[in-house]
Amino acid sequence: MNNLTTGQCLCGTVRFQIDGAFESFFLCHCSRCRKDSGSAHSANLFSSTARLAWVSGEENVKAFHLPGTRHVKCFCTTCGSALPVAQAADGVLMVPAGALDSPINIRPNAHICCSSRADWDHDLASLDELDGLPG
Repeated sequence: MNNLTTGQCLCGTVRFQIDGAFESFFLCHCSRCRKDSGSAHSANLFSSTARLAWVSGEENVKAFHLPGTRHVKCFCTTCGSALPVAQAADGVLMVPAGALDSPINIRPNAHICCSSRADWDHDLASLDELDGLPG
């Protein structure tokens, strides 16, 4: 069965397709992922077999490799949105879940690197839920 997943950056300059299935989906709480997501955690899908194709805007994709680590972030140079990272060294494709337009047919496997979790990121399920902006 062939799985085709589509996505794009916030401004729509960069569009991509993923051909293949995702094997795992992790919510990472490490300090690096918190820094580059600007949030409590990153939400990334992984595949060792899927292939990435840039549909448009590939020239607007920039990669940042954190020196001395395996940490890589690809992003749109126009709007800064996180984009897929194809790791040539280990062959694993990492796709930010929020960049996808297609439905995701896999649920997160786990929260990872929880020892680095932000001190304010606990018991969030008890907060009020709003359907829009607070008014």
